[in-house]
Amino acid sequence: MTAVEERADGLAVGAPAPASRPWLDAEGRRGLLMISPTLVYVALFLVVPLLLTVAFSFWTQNYLTLDTTFTLKNYQQAWTEEIYRVLMLRSLWISGLVTLITLVLAYPMAYFVAFHGGRHKGLWLFLITIPFWTSYLLRIFAWKLILGFNGVINSGLMSVGLIDKPLEFLLYNTSAVVITLAHAWAPFAILPIFVSLQKIDRSLLEAARDLGDGPVRSFLRVTLPLSLPGVIGAGLIVFIPTVGDYVTPALVGGTKGLMISNMIQLQFAAANNAPLGAALAISAMLIVTAVALTFAFIARSIGGRIR
Repeated sequence: MTAVEERADGLAVGAPAPASRPWLDAEGRRGLLMISPTLVYVALFLVVPLLLTVAFSFWTQNYLTLDTTFTLKNYQQAWTEEIYRVLMLRSLWISGLVTLITLVLAYPMAYFVAFHGGRHKGLWLFLITIPFWTSYLLRIFAWKLILGFNGVINSGLMSVGLIDKPLEFLLYNTSAVVITLAHAWAPFAILPIFVSLQKIDRSLLEAARDLGDGPVRSFLRVTLPLSLPGVIGAGLIVFIPTVGDYVTPALVGGTKGLMISNMIQLQFAAANNAPLGAALAISAMLIVTAVALTFAFIARSIGGRIR
């Protein structure tokens, strides 16, 4: 009989036990070290504020006194009172309309730059990003000058004799908010669509033409399905932030153009009711997430059917 016998599990009796594997090897530790600044940044500026907002939404406040007793009163108020439902539905409607208009305007521009920009693509992209160089507030005030009572449009129409007095419906309503937001977010939609179109293998378009597809059919069968990831990304980039935009509605929306973000800002500031504002913010975030996921699912389903 030998001193070392082999067991049923393959280990030898009497042999030294294998060293336990460390939790992270050298490569894992280097990877963790590389992403640590990002993790710290996300934890401090995203996770912690979000957790505090969630905690506030379950508390109550009476002027300067904050009661940390758990309650669902804020969510009950946020989901049952009519004014909050109206503002939420109006916000979704405005953001959806802005997203649709932006995509319709952005896709032809991105298509032109990607397929017909030639050696001037860099120049076209540079021109598209020029609005980023100016302040967002300045762009909003520029639209106030254009749509205002004595603005460019009214002055132009009166000078050519089409109207006798300035049109009052151009500013301080939902249309003004939609126009301003669509203009402000158009570059954010053009760039991801351009990248998606730029990645399309041109040999696929040549193959479609060789097989008898015309320009429209090859666009619907090849270009549009392959560019849908960029379209979906552009739609989400425009839709999600515009729901939370409160500056534009406050400056050009008037009472008919206010959105849920203006009510949230009001609760945190003038009303001094941070718990209700937090409940409204969390509710809006959940609704926007559900709408965005539904939008992405429907877009992918439509893209899968286009062959």
